[in-house]
Amino acid sequence: MIKKVTVKTIKRMKESGEKFTMLTAYDYSTAKYLDEAGIDMLLVGDSVAMVILGYENTNAVGMEEMTIFTKAVVKGAKRAMVVADMPFMSYHTDIPTAIKNCGEMIKIGANAVKIEGCNDHIIELVKRLTECGIPVVGHLGFTPQSQNLLGGFVVQGKNIETTKQICEQVKKLEEAGAFTVVLELVPEESAKYIHERVNVPLIGIGAGRYCDGQVLVCDDLFGKFSDFKPKFARRYADMQALITECATKYNEDVKNGNFPNDEEVFHLSCEDAQSLLEGEKECCYTK
Repeated sequence: MIKKVTVKTIKRMKESGEKFTMLTAYDYSTAKYLDEAGIDMLLVGDSVAMVILGYENTNAVGMEEMTIFTKAVVKGAKRAMVVADMPFMSYHTDIPTAIKNCGEMIKIGANAVKIEGCNDHIIELVKRLTECGIPVVGHLGFTPQSQNLLGGFVVQGKNIETTKQICEQVKKLEEAGAFTVVLELVPEESAKYIHERVNVPLIGIGAGRYCDGQVLVCDDLFGKFSDFKPKFARRYADMQALITECATKYNEDVKNGNFPNDEEVFHLSCEDAQSLLEGEKECCYTK
């Protein structure tokens, strides 16, 4: 029986010093392959808005779309913990609505939810969600849903004051019940400072080598998304080139008659083929 990654698993890995991994996933087959590869956590990220749906930013995706993608990932994940990224404005207005929306993700099979920020509303929400039995992943540093306020994709914690502010925010989320916190676009030294002063596991994305885990958008990892390449993302393949090459070959084969070939079609029996061809003496494929 496959042992599922849980909140306790992540905490235990933190305590033992074992690094853990998170990748985004948006569909059944990708989730299945990442799960089989041993990835510990699958994030159904609101990055789906950009890399899958073609929107300009992550704020364009809503609950209905995120629910569909989360359902698909849940079906493919047997071992990995599935974390549903709560979309923009799905948890910002009031606590009851936020709890309802987060609860819907758990009902369809997600094992945890991720929310951004650390204001009074967020802290209260994390407490309430934890009381309801919903595990919460925090997200600090650069928070994509606030990019209009932050002025775009801007590195956070670039000085002592702002680093200490982020550290205090991590502590507040930890006290409220978050079991891990994502740090995005934070200088490595700042992340190290924070890591040494908190107990909650930290997941880095563009936050250097001192976090307990790392997360990347799978389309960046695979080299599939080509609109831009983040500095912190390592490409392990070039799926853009592979997909283009395959599609080009297919296009050529269809147009020059090389696809499908005889091994890729179905045939009638010789008798039926002869009858269908109105008395032809032999089947076309027996000549």
